[in-house]
Amino acid sequence: MNHEPIEITTALVRHLIDTQFPQWKGLSIRPVALSGWDNRTFHLGKNMLVRLPSSKEYAAQVEKEQFWLPRLSRQLPLSIPVPLALGEPGEGYPWKWSIYRWIEGDSAASAPTIHLEQLATDLAQFLNALHRINASGGPLPGPHSFFRGGFLSVYDAETRQAITLLKNRIDDVTVTKIWETALATSWQGPPVWVHGDISAGNLLIKNDRLCAVIDFGQLTIGDPACDLAIAWTLFRKESRHIFQATLHLDTDTWNRGRAWALWKALIIAAGLVKSNTVEGTQCWQIIDEIIADYKRGLADLSSRKDT
Repeated sequence: MNHEPIEITTALVRHLIDTQFPQWKGLSIRPVALSGWDNRTFHLGKNMLVRLPSSKEYAAQVEKEQFWLPRLSRQLPLSIPVPLALGEPGEGYPWKWSIYRWIEGDSAASAPTIHLEQLATDLAQFLNALHRINASGGPLPGPHSFFRGGFLSVYDAETRQAITLLKNRIDDVTVTKIWETALATSWQGPPVWVHGDISAGNLLIKNDRLCAVIDFGQLTIGDPACDLAIAWTLFRKESRHIFQATLHLDTDTWNRGRAWALWKALIIAAGLVKSNTVEGTQCWQIIDEIIADYKRGLADLSSRKDT
């Protein structure tokens, strides 16, 4: 997962727009403040954005989004990106790229205030709607989704390596138990639509409500467990309970969701992937939260058995 992005400048985007979409030649271009790692994003005028993959590993996602997002958007209760145009390689840039309409809202990662309980309800309802959409013919898990929607076992060796590297800094016995409990299960239902990267940075807030879900680059069909990781990376206690109660999923799927969150936090903490400063700090908090939540669940189960 250590992919080196290429340099994508405002000048490059200007050349691509001017040569391929002359109808937008006079519009201003400026980088989006929080552009992300997988893609580079630029404002195009006031109402559009340009989104370009930063390396080859993300290039296959462009045409997938172009094809599927318009079909999904009609069946979802919140806004999602809908492409307006498909750009071609050019000016030294080697991959296809997209132009989208700009969606107003603050990222949940940077919004001044977030009502987590309301966000948990809104997001769970969005995911319920996503899961109800017919998944026939959808893209199966693979490199384009970094195997989101697929089996946790893809990341088993990497996870165990991280646990070994961190064994003097974490409760490695409990962490291994959490991982192996999830690894022993699999999705038993028909494939459902999976966003693949439900994180605070991909949720837009407006008027204190979730208004849009963005960045569907890892869109796939299969096991929805990876989309549950936010229950431990953002939600806490009451908001996590609301999220879990509103989503109609079984215990094994929640266990795998916890494991997806654990895998990402472990590999960041162990330095197996590059991360920004915020991720580097939060990974330890997430590991602690996952362990504490798991132990609370064991304690609750023991208490119910005693009564």
